[in-house]
Amino acid sequence: MNRRNFIRSTGILTAGTVALGQGELMAGVLKSRSIDPFGVQLYSVRDVLPQDPRGVMKKLAAMGYRQFESYAGKKGFLWGMAPQEMKTFLGDIGVNMVSTHFNYHAVTDNPDKLKKNIEMAEGAGLKYILCPHIGAQKSWDDWKRIAEQFNKTGEEVSKAGLKFGYHNHDYSFRPLEGKLPQEFLIENTDPENVLFELDLCWIDVAGADTAAHLKKYGKRYELCHIKDYNIKDGKPLQCDLGDGSVDVKKTLRSVLKSNIRHFIVEQEQYPVSPLESLKNDAVYMKALKV
Repeated sequence: MNRRNFIRSTGILTAGTVALGQGELMAGVLKSRSIDPFGVQLYSVRDVLPQDPRGVMKKLAAMGYRQFESYAGKKGFLWGMAPQEMKTFLGDIGVNMVSTHFNYHAVTDNPDKLKKNIEMAEGAGLKYILCPHIGAQKSWDDWKRIAEQFNKTGEEVSKAGLKFGYHNHDYSFRPLEGKLPQEFLIENTDPENVLFELDLCWIDVAGADTAAHLKKYGKRYELCHIKDYNIKDGKPLQCDLGDGSVDVKKTLRSVLKSNIRHFIVEQEQYPVSPLESLKNDAVYMKALKV
């Protein structure tokens, strides 16, 4: 279903809702709910954000995004602002920056750099700092080393009262000798110090069963990325929400049964422009009933 048909059908559903009696509603005829608040990963606007961080963030807030997840750009994940400066600015525009992706590889073996990242995140009021990418590993010994690093990093982050996590791509949901690396990471990291952010596009691209995975491991996830895509020339091509092959509503119904509490829109490829796509995505998210 494309966006136009989705919004049209949603409007019909809303009109039908008005006609239902209170008793029917209380009886649970309709159990749908909105995703509110929903956020955006700032990497989605990487082509325009560095030139005008404040201006672009104001535009995203005006679209209806109430949570931001940042990433490590050239000016750092606070975009040249001091932690309290960023916190105040976001408060003024009605947004909470809940998390950031950070340059995990650069700080893994550098305690001073890791400490600085933690202090900046804490000062700006963030709850999570997340490893965005590790790359496919060739052996289980490599994945074991990653799990051990995650435990070590997570322990340091936890000491500051923040949470450390890992954001997946498709490679950790592709079997290695019959087992999924993502499951290995979950099973071999300390739940007190390591959590996970589920990218709903990449688990789908890998062909894994999202609902089954969350039924088994849903307690370890606290954030998710909401995306849509189509396959073109054998490769995933991201698109505006509602214009792709992902059954977003069905997927989010499974997500809502897990421990996920932050719903972050991310789009890395655009039919026209990043800001236009994110405006379309915000309209979709506002109309969505799960």
